[in-house]
Amino acid sequence: MASSSSTNQVLSVQTTIFKFNGFVEPTEEDKGKADEKEVEKNRQLNEKALFLICQFVELSVFEKIFHAKTAKEAWEILLKTYEGADPVRRTRLQGLKRQFELMEQGKDESIHDYFSRMDKLVNEMKSNGDDINEKYVVEKIMRTLSTRFDYVVAAIEEGKNVTTMTLNDLQASLESREMRMNERSNGTFEQALKAQTNVRNEGPVQRRSNYFQRGHSSKGTWRNSQTDLSQNTRGNGSFQNKSNIQCHKCQKYGHFQSECRSHIQCLNCKKYGHYARECCAKLLNIRDSHARVAEIEDDMKMVLTTCHVIADKNDDQWLLDTGCSNHLSGNKELFSNLDESFRSIVKLGDNSKLQVLGKGKIAIRLKDGSLNYISDVFYVPSICQNLLSVGQLAEKGYDLNFNKSGCTINDAEMGLIAKTSMSWNRLFPMNIKYDADMCCKAIAIDDNWLWHMRLGHFNFESIKFLANKKWVTGLPVIQVPDKLCEACVVGKKHRDPFPKGKAWRATIPLELVHSDLCYVEVPSNGGNKYFITFIDDFSRKTWVYVLKNKSDACDALKRFMAYVERRSGYTLKTLRTDRGTEYIVYDDFLRKHGVKHQMTTRYTPQQNGVAERKNRTIMDNVRSMLHSKNLPKRFWGEAVTCAVYLLNRCPVKSIRDKTPQEAWSGQKPILSNLKVFGCIAYAHVPDQLRKKLDDKAEKCIFVGYSEETKAYKVYNPETQKVVISRDVTFDENGSWDWSEKKKELLHVPVTINEEVDDKVDEPSTEPTQDSPPRRYPQRERHPPPTNKDCWMKAMDEEIHAIEKNNTWELTTLPEGKKPIGVKWVYKTKNNPKGEVDRFKARLVAKGYKQKPGIDYFEVFAPVARLDTVRMILSLATQNQWNIFQMDVKSAFLNGVLEEEVYVEQPPCYLQQGSEDKVYKLKKALYGLKQAPRAWYTRIDTYFINNGFHRSPYEHALYVKANKDGDVVIVCLYVDDLIFTGNNSRLLAEFKENMCTQFEMTDMGLMSYFLGIEVKQTNDGIFISQKKYAADILKKFKMESCKPMLTPVEERLKLEKESGGDLVNSTNFRRLVGSLRYLTATRPDIVYGVGLISRFMDSPRQSHWQAAKRILRYVKGTIDEGIFYSSSMKPELIGYTDNDWASELKLEKALRVMFFISYQLDGPTKVFCDNKSTIALTKNPVFHGRSKHIDIKHHYIRDLIRDKEIVVDYCASEDQIADIFTKPLKTNLFLKMKNLLGMMKPNLREDVRNINLALKMSKRESQD
Repeated sequence: MASSSSTNQVLSVQTTIFKFNGFVEPTEEDKGKADEKEVEKNRQLNEKALFLICQFVELSVFEKIFHAKTAKEAWEILLKTYEGADPVRRTRLQGLKRQFELMEQGKDESIHDYFSRMDKLVNEMKSNGDDINEKYVVEKIMRTLSTRFDYVVAAIEEGKNVTTMTLNDLQASLESREMRMNERSNGTFEQALKAQTNVRNEGPVQRRSNYFQRGHSSKGTWRNSQTDLSQNTRGNGSFQNKSNIQCHKCQKYGHFQSECRSHIQCLNCKKYGHYARECCAKLLNIRDSHARVAEIEDDMKMVLTTCHVIADKNDDQWLLDTGCSNHLSGNKELFSNLDESFRSIVKLGDNSKLQVLGKGKIAIRLKDGSLNYISDVFYVPSICQNLLSVGQLAEKGYDLNFNKSGCTINDAEMGLIAKTSMSWNRLFPMNIKYDADMCCKAIAIDDNWLWHMRLGHFNFESIKFLANKKWVTGLPVIQVPDKLCEACVVGKKHRDPFPKGKAWRATIPLELVHSDLCYVEVPSNGGNKYFITFIDDFSRKTWVYVLKNKSDACDALKRFMAYVERRSGYTLKTLRTDRGTEYIVYDDFLRKHGVKHQMTTRYTPQQNGVAERKNRTIMDNVRSMLHSKNLPKRFWGEAVTCAVYLLNRCPVKSIRDKTPQEAWSGQKPILSNLKVFGCIAYAHVPDQLRKKLDDKAEKCIFVGYSEETKAYKVYNPETQKVVISRDVTFDENGSWDWSEKKKELLHVPVTINEEVDDKVDEPSTEPTQDSPPRRYPQRERHPPPTNKDCWMKAMDEEIHAIEKNNTWELTTLPEGKKPIGVKWVYKTKNNPKGEVDRFKARLVAKGYKQKPGIDYFEVFAPVARLDTVRMILSLATQNQWNIFQMDVKSAFLNGVLEEEVYVEQPPCYLQQGSEDKVYKLKKALYGLKQAPRAWYTRIDTYFINNGFHRSPYEHALYVKANKDGDVVIVCLYVDDLIFTGNNSRLLAEFKENMCTQFEMTDMGLMSYFLGIEVKQTNDGIFISQKKYAADILKKFKMESCKPMLTPVEERLKLEKESGGDLVNSTNFRRLVGSLRYLTATRPDIVYGVGLISRFMDSPRQSHWQAAKRILRYVKGTIDEGIFYSSSMKPELIGYTDNDWASELKLEKALRVMFFISYQLDGPTKVFCDNKSTIALTKNPVFHGRSKHIDIKHHYIRDLIRDKEIVVDYCASEDQIADIFTKPLKTNLFLKMKNLLGMMKPNLREDVRNINLALKMSKRESQD
């Protein structure tokens, strides 16, 4: 050998030879057991191996192994000498790397010689432990070629992908260019001949040998450093110099016309100018042509014989193999379904073995576009060529026919399904087109990642720990992958923790419970914005409740205590929270139940670290779960509940050898039912809920586990409903396409204006029993199928109105502008009987995305007050005028916009061919912040231009009068208006003009306005809110309550700080708001409603009982209302009363000035039941009891002096204002009701009683 590197290479090759020939080193134990014949045989083999080793080494090396007695001893000496210890190898490798970096091609050095030098150096680096790759060597060679190859390198870089180029490809390209350069040079013919000979003799056989050593050497050597250059020539070696001879056919030099090859076509590369045996394409494509024999070792012990040429790796190409007993593929991305639990072994002819790591099917697309599968394909990662088993195809029923022209595959039903021709190397390749949507699915079906997602992105180490400890059942053994989870990084990244100290731990359940409230900015599907957690310190199990308001936390605590105490048999002893206001109100409740309340000090959340950390963990998981399946943020409520369910079944550091669920219940949790949150789920539709031709399953999204039944929660985005079902099929790798726009409206959602009772989610518990699917309503409900045509008609009317008003124009979105989304909102308009009068579909812009100062400026638009409406009713009654009502259709669409606003195209009404365009609004659209302002500006301008005068005190009240005393009065409330007057001609003219200017709905005489029922008769006008009152009773479940005679208990005193436990403030505020609107026609409950309104911030049980008493009073007087009598003399009379500091804690005064009618001539009468007050208004006396009254408040004396008012005395039992300032006795309360004009409808006797009572009251006051 010439060098140590050559010796290393020979030693490496001989190792394989020894093993192949069965040479082994006998041991002393073997000698003792074997017979003498076997010992003699082993001794001969040892001597033969030692002889071979000595033959292959140089003389200087032979002296080192001369004293070795066995082949093993000689081999160990050689290894120690040439491989060396690690320090020696590292030092040698550094020198080789230095040579590699400094290596360049010589000026006259050929490509072949430079590649040989490079191969030799790279092989030495590899043998010394370097992991240099082929890509780096290719780049090194291209950088260090001589300048005469600069244009060649530039052409390669522009025309080929250098990152995938191999050394063989690069050398072939460079040698072919070098050969042309030599042919065209001015050198001698001998130089050109030498260059051609070098290339020609380095033919396919030589390159195949090079590839075999590079790909299969035990040391991983790159290429054969030996060069076999032949100097043989054709004939006797005498040649004629033809360099100056030009061919008359191809016009090239170097040959005669009779020798021209321009008409010869190569059968291999299909190019002209050479034969197939001389084709250079073989140098690029042929890499290995040796035969292999393999067998699959399974239960059947079937033998596989494969003979093929491995070309460039092509995943689309499959080779038909008659000896292969199973389909084989090494590309995992091709599998649409892969069972990685399947294991087997592929044994090759050289006794090497390849692992089978799975079996599955591959989805392919046939020529007609249909989908088919290659089933039972073995996944062998180390195989580089896809193989189709002829036997397996025949077993499936396919008919295969081989002949010299190729192979055909026929199916008994489909006929010819595939055809391929035989290649030049006698193989039958098939190019198969895969289904892109189905491929790569098997990559995601990895047990490690699948269980990571099923457990809500719980960390891998803890999952592995959980599986190894066997704390749960149904969880396989998990390996920690090297790849990061993007969803976890995005959702869980946080700062490094601070050092922690030891803390006291509870010894029994419920001895200490940690709690914390978390706010989420985005409302959930159910409109929730908070969730509260309770963590048992002993078991570390967590319960969660999703809340709409912070004030609901008290109810959640009560439900939690009732639930856990009954389930565990223990009682809650200590509750640890922060100092949030939602917890401070707990004190009375906790003190009553003997629970100690531990609160953190101010601005020290670390003292409640368990709850704070748990909430952070929950939100980390929620973010990862939503990000993993691209779910909208509004699904956080379902994700929180599911995350807590999963965390209770995962290990925690503070509990040893158990999960929190087992520590609490004593039972190991089962995880076999877990699925990936947010994946596609197909829920079975029961026979009772579908017709014969309807689908038997609906496509939904998995959103959690039912706490009431042994079933799953799935959400249907089409119907926006939650379905609970046990019959569900999951696609855990699928996710919902939220960007897809439906072009057909399958279900029309209806927005229900009525609010329902709050329902706090149940805590996480184990499911108990089976149940049929149940639907939970969301905020948007859906109408019965019978009304679908009505809703579609309403939508068409809305679009027609928009286009008729020229509200928008279709255009391309300008750069820098963002369109506002739109949605459909549906509601029904009912008549006074509660029946559906009209279906209304409103296209609403998502105005909440607008920014003030950019998208809009002024937004205020006045509407009429109910006091104004009652004043018009009274005025019309006294003058015996009729009141009419009209409605402006799509009122906001008439408002002209000043800003530039763009909106998206509405769902179900996309313009074909222009789906990417948007609408530019010319006029306002419902939902825009500036829409009310734009409509009011438009209608106000119309009224002013048509002779109306706007009231300076009520900007929604307009009056038009002429010289003859005819008058028209209009009251506006957004798109509803009422009008009256003394001239029927002017009223008809007004109605006609409105219908001309706007699209109006004439509703005739006023009968139902803003929830107020109006009855116009000859005796007067009666207004009530019977339907609204019935709805309030039904909403708060008081429709069957016992009626009361008065709304407020006599001598009732309510205080803010006392009065029992706190109640649900949301329900209390909702009730107060409903009752306040009821006072529009029920002045008899004004005092009671005002009283309970003072305690809306922290209502208690006594306040709730007072509110319920008002409901009980309303139940007994549901038909009553206000009657405006036409027979009463029009005059303005006022009653005044003052209740000073009746609520000592509030220290406020209640003053009432009440006017029951009006008069236009003479002073206004004001009745007062305090003689001292009357005297003080008439006489300018000044003493100690009045000195605190500011001078400006004595303007009443000026009004009396100017005879604008007259203050008279009335007895306390006739003081009507008392009904607004204090609780009265039953008899006195009923009297005051009659004086107010309260009555039931259609009772003429009540009318006479009211008139008589008012006349007597006035007469007594005058006396």
